[in-house]
Amino acid sequence: MRLMIKLSLLLLMGLSNPVAYADTLTFGIVPQQSAAKLAKLWTPIFSYLSDKTGESIRFSTANDIPTFEKRLLTGEYDFAYMNPYHYTVFHQVPGYEAIAKQKDKRIKGIVVVRKDSPLKELSELNGQTLAFPSPAAFAATVLPRAGMALDGINVTPQFVSSHDSVYLGVSRGFFVAGGGVIRTFNNTSPEVRDQLRVLWSTPTYTPHAIAVHPRVSKDKVEKIQQALLAMNNDPEGRALLETISFKGIELAQNADWDDVRALNIKLLDDLLK
Repeated sequence: MRLMIKLSLLLLMGLSNPVAYADTLTFGIVPQQSAAKLAKLWTPIFSYLSDKTGESIRFSTANDIPTFEKRLLTGEYDFAYMNPYHYTVFHQVPGYEAIAKQKDKRIKGIVVVRKDSPLKELSELNGQTLAFPSPAAFAATVLPRAGMALDGINVTPQFVSSHDSVYLGVSRGFFVAGGGVIRTFNNTSPEVRDQLRVLWSTPTYTPHAIAVHPRVSKDKVEKIQQALLAMNNDPEGRALLETISFKGIELAQNADWDDVRALNIKLLDDLLK
């Protein structure tokens, strides 16, 4: 009886094939940019992967990074594209395992200012309020703040939910500077980007992980992993990767993020308790 009710509800929701819906794999993307922009960039990639694998793969994200972190913790996403620090945390609980990462890529944070800003040195930001996406945004927040702290530069962080919000806030003069990464900086709207310049960059680290929840069957993981790698040699796949500023995709393993673990970041320790 319960199954009949469940199937009826699915049909009422406009799902003509409830079984296919139940088998859909959710792929969560860290909300560095607006949901609308991320959906526009990633949905064609997931359609491509669905066609190549025969699996139904659905784009998902969150309104902000803290919500994304909570969803990772509860294992809401079958697959997820997450920042390096997130991977070191959510590999522990609930056990996400890296299967791929951007090819020939090292991630670094940047600090941007308006193009017409008189600021020339990072030290000139001492005592200022800066925009950052969220407390645990690895390259856009954690790395710049750590670098400034080491140099004795004290700033007040203002968290604005996304990379795009940082760039917009700085371009409009709401903040003297803000943290981001080159990929999202290049992908932000030209009318905003053209008003900004990079003041400073951090050292480099292993980039974002494409990781899978342990509940996903091995055969599905292998199919999707192979389809991701095959994009490198397919003109259609390469064109799709270019839309997200990827040169390619390569295999990854858990130890690749040991450089991030060595930073001994504790920001999300309470979340795991």
